[in-house]
Amino acid sequence: MINREQIPAVLDHPVLDEGGKKIGEAKHVFLDDVTGAPEWVSVKTGMFGTSETFVPIREARVVDGHTEVPYSKSKVKDAPHVDVDGGGHLSEDEEHRLYEYYGMDWDASWSRANQPGEGGWAHGDGQGAGGAAGAAGAAGTAGAAGGTGTAGAAGTGTAGTAGTAGMAGAAGGQAPGRRDDAMTRSEERMHVGVERRETGRVRLRKYVVTEDEERTVPLRHEEVRVEREPITEENRDAALSGPEISEAEHEVVLHEERPVVETEAVPVERVRLTAEEHTEEETVRGQVRKERIESSAEEAREDRGGMGPERP
Repeated sequence: MINREQIPAVLDHPVLDEGGKKIGEAKHVFLDDVTGAPEWVSVKTGMFGTSETFVPIREARVVDGHTEVPYSKSKVKDAPHVDVDGGGHLSEDEEHRLYEYYGMDWDASWSRANQPGEGGWAHGDGQGAGGAAGAAGAAGTAGAAGGTGTAGAAGTGTAGTAGTAGMAGAAGGQAPGRRDDAMTRSEERMHVGVERRETGRVRLRKYVVTEDEERTVPLRHEEVRVEREPITEENRDAALSGPEISEAEHEVVLHEERPVVETEAVPVERVRLTAEEHTEEETVRGQVRKERIESSAEEAREDRGGMGPERP
């Protein structure tokens, strides 16, 4: 169990679950109004620390700069929502819901805390340990925690911004027999945050393909053609220049053109990937619970046909 001297080692340090996974950072330690002992720790969870949930620390222990609790991370994250900023004190209804969620015995805790001589109400001055703790907290004198004091030893924030209201038989400095007739109305607030997550990856890959390409080019070639011309006065001398009867041979070389293909690598463009950010609006809907307070006197007036005050 965590004691008051260990509170500075809990605040703003990691809280690990039963499997050694980090749940979040410890932000507040809440004390029991009756015994003054640490009862709950609030843990910042979520990707950006936007959620704060409660974990009992009766069976927790401080080890090597972190706190270990005997619950799973999912169990803690799904705990009932409690308004940490709602006056720095747990209401009886909030504590009942937390006790039920974590499977803790409310009646046994009440009986144990209120046993005479056990830090409950049996003190000669009519003010039990819970009253003393409440008074000390209100004065801001709790060094490590108590009531609503500041964690002087840690210097990093408030330690337990109150005790558990449901177990305070004589809590907050009130003597036994006095009762607060006011009823606290609470409601939940919905906080919407954003988280950045990976949706996919795009890669550039260069590979080689072979394509067929056609080009038409003109090709020239030579063909033999026999030309005959009659003997005329103009060519007679050339025709009679040789022997009258003889054998002779003439040769003509023929030529043709053939296509020749060559290739060369030429850079044509540069390609890169860039990410563009677009902003879209999305409507988020959720359910929040709100308490309403009405009196039986208002209902009676309505039954008689009277005009009672408007209900909140």
